[in-house]
Amino acid sequence: MAIIKGELANFEAEVLQAAGPVIVDFWAPWCGPCRMLGPTLELFEEEQADKIKVVKVNIDLEDVLAARYEVMTIPTLILFQDGKEVRRSVGVIPMEQLEEFAGV
Repeated sequence: MAIIKGELANFEAEVLQAAGPVIVDFWAPWCGPCRMLGPTLELFEEEQADKIKVVKVNIDLEDVLAARYEVMTIPTLILFQDGKEVRRSVGVIPMEQLEEFAGV
């Protein structure tokens, strides 16, 4: 799972210029629901690695990105395709909903 750290260029390369779909998980380590969603996302990424990429953005460290994408509540998942936001989900979701959200 890619983790965006301190460089907007990194986000651009990992997400906005990615060849396929990318789910960005806006989260924070102190967030209980974020920690609940984490294992589901990790399993999803393992199962769907050939179809979709998962990237994590810690909003405490990357507040500029959180503000740019108007993330007000965490966890927030944003699905990007061709560098554009396609859809978003707020809160903890089970694997079935994650698969539906991602379109896989």
